Amino acid sequence: MNRAGLLDLNEALQHPGRTLWYEMSTELDQEEDLDLVSPIEGTLEAVSTGNLLLLKGHFAARAVFECSRCTAPIEQTIELDIEEQFPVEGVASSYGTQDFARVVPDEPYQLFEGNALIVDALIRQMLIVNLPLQPVCEYGWDGDCPEARERIIESQNEPGRLEFHRLKNLLEEGT
Repeated sequence: MNRAGLLDLNEALQHPGRTLWYEMSTELDQEEDLDLVSPIEGTLEAVSTGNLLLLKGHFAARAVFECSRCTAPIEQTIELDIEEQFPVEGVASSYGTQDFARVVPDEPYQLFEGNALIVDALIRQMLIVNLPLQPVCEYGWDGDCPEARERIIESQNEPGRLEFHRLKNLLEEGT
C-alpha cells in the first residue's frame, strides 16, 4: 500500500500471471450504521490475465445487531467472500514499452484510483451484500424468548392509540 486505504495492484497488472497476496485489516471508520466489535480482517489475492484483473479473498469480522424479534443486541460474525473481476486495457509493460496495462472499472462508484484499489470501498460493498437480513437472538423465531414475551405483555397493557381505545369501549358498551 502506498497511501492509506489504497492497494497498488500495478505489479499484477504489468506482469500477467503473477499472483499477489495481501493480508488486510480495516475498521470502516466512515460506516456509521455498522457497529463493528472487531476489525474486518482477511486476505486478498490479485492476478491479471492480461484482459481481466481477478480479485479473490475472504474476510471476517464481529458486529453487533438488533434482534429482529425482541430488539435485544446480539453479536454475530460476518463473513465475506470476494470474487471480482475488472476489465484491463492496454498492453502490460512486461510485453513492451509502448503502453501499459490499466484497470477500466465499469462500476457506478469509484473502486480504483488508477491501478490502485480503494480497499475500504470494495470491502464496504461486499459487507453490505453479506449483512444478515433478519438477525435473531439465540432463541430464534420459535423459541421462548424472555425479552419478546415481556414486550408482548407490555404491549397488551398499553391502551394503544386513543381513538381505537374509545371504539373498543363503544363496542363493549353496545353488547
